[in-house]
This record gives sequence, C-alpha cells and structure tokens, in this order.
Amino acid sequence: MNRFSGVNVLLTGAASGIGRATVRRLVTEGAAVFAVDRDEAGLAETASAAIGPGRVVTGVVDVADEAQVIACVDDAARALGGIEVLVNVAGIQRTTPIQTLTVADMRDLFEVNTIGTMLFCRETLRHLPDGAGVIVNVASTAADHGNPYMSAYAASKGAVLALSKTLAAELVGRGIRVVPVSPGTTATPLTAAVTPGDLDFGYFNRVRSLLGVATPEQIAGAIAFAASRDASYLTGAELRVDGGSHT
Repeated sequence: MNRFSGVNVLLTGAASGIGRATVRRLVTEGAAVFAVDRDEAGLAETASAAIGPGRVVTGVVDVADEAQVIACVDDAARALGGIEVLVNVAGIQRTTPIQTLTVADMRDLFEVNTIGTMLFCRETLRHLPDGAGVIVNVASTAADHGNPYMSAYAASKGAVLALSKTLAAELVGRGIRVVPVSPGTTATPLTAAVTPGDLDFGYFNRVRSLLGVATPEQIAGAIAFAASRDASYLTGAELRVDGGSHT
C-alpha cells in the first residue's frame, strides 16, 4: 500500500520501540517522515532501518523543552515542504508505589508525556492543512484501566487522552482529525526497563491480554490506519489496541 505517498509526517519518540516501528511502516507506505527524539544514536538506527519509497529526515529534540519544540516544528516544515500528519509517540514510564512517588517523578512524566504532546500539537497546528490534517497521540490503556504502581504514568496518559478528545472537538471546524491511540502492554525498550524489584507484579499476569504482549509493529499498524485516509471518519474516539485485555 502507498496510503502515505506525498504525505509529510512529523513523528516524535522515533529512536526506538513504537516510534521506530511507526517510522518504518510509514516510509514503507511512501511517507516523508521528520523523525525526532533526544537519542541521536537511536534516530540514526531508525533512519537506516526505514526502507521503502518514502524517506526519513531526523532531528534531535527534547520534547519537554518549549523552545526546542518550536524550532523543531519549523525545521520539519522546511525540510519536508509542509506537514500533514503529526504523530506523538514520545513518552517515559515509571513504576512506583504511591508511598515512594516523588514530585520530581510526577513532573518528569507530565513534562514529557503530556506537556511534550501539547507543545507539538500547538506548534504543528500552524502548518497542518485545513480539511486534511491529522494528529495521532499515543496514550495508553493505563489511562482508564487501573494498574498498580503506575499512578503517575496513568495520570499523564489520562491527560493525553483528555487532551486528544478535547482537541478533536476544538479542531473539527478546521477539518483536522485528532485520534488517541492507546496501546496495551507492548514489548519495547520502555517496558523492558521496568523491573518488579520488591513489587508484586502478579496483578499484571492476571489481566494479561487475550493475545499476549503486543509487538511495536502491531501498534504501528494501528497508528498508520488512524493517520490514513482510511480513517477519515474517525476523530476524538480512542483507538484501543489492547489485545482484548479490556474484554
């Protein structure tokens, strides 16, 4: 398929995991992708792994830094010749009981997961075309499904979900779609870095999805659908890719 032939995409969190898989998927379908992350080496690996009729341009940015985000969006528009699609994947995760959760942890999660997403949405709107622009924000099933030790992460992703639904209503007059995609447990470097330690992770085994842990490529397929013309009647509704864990 070449659903993204001639389409310019700005994508955050591109250095690994879901972000890298989505870059590869979009390039395979013909997109020109401006891929950003704060991990320069990871970005280079993503660019070399993306093979197809599309192309990749990379940019190093801290999504929580407002000045860097403003400059990054302008750089992307110049490099690609415009932006039709924004995909916010960048995120961090912490697994901490509420008794030991710090204000610094909470701020870190909100600055990257929520404020970073907001900044890219706000700045990219200057470039997205009326009637054709699309924003896909990666939230999480943790936003509305209680998971122990993930209160701060869940709160930050719940904010992303609420932000996305509100923006969908706000931007409908411009014909810009906003779709929150909520993955369930996915095998990425982010989740691999979470270790139980002294915590009881038995709960997660009891509520594991019917289809097991997702691959980044499976989530990338859902993101590509949400961003494509195939989803032209989809906005504001959460696209939950959870393998049946909420069944």
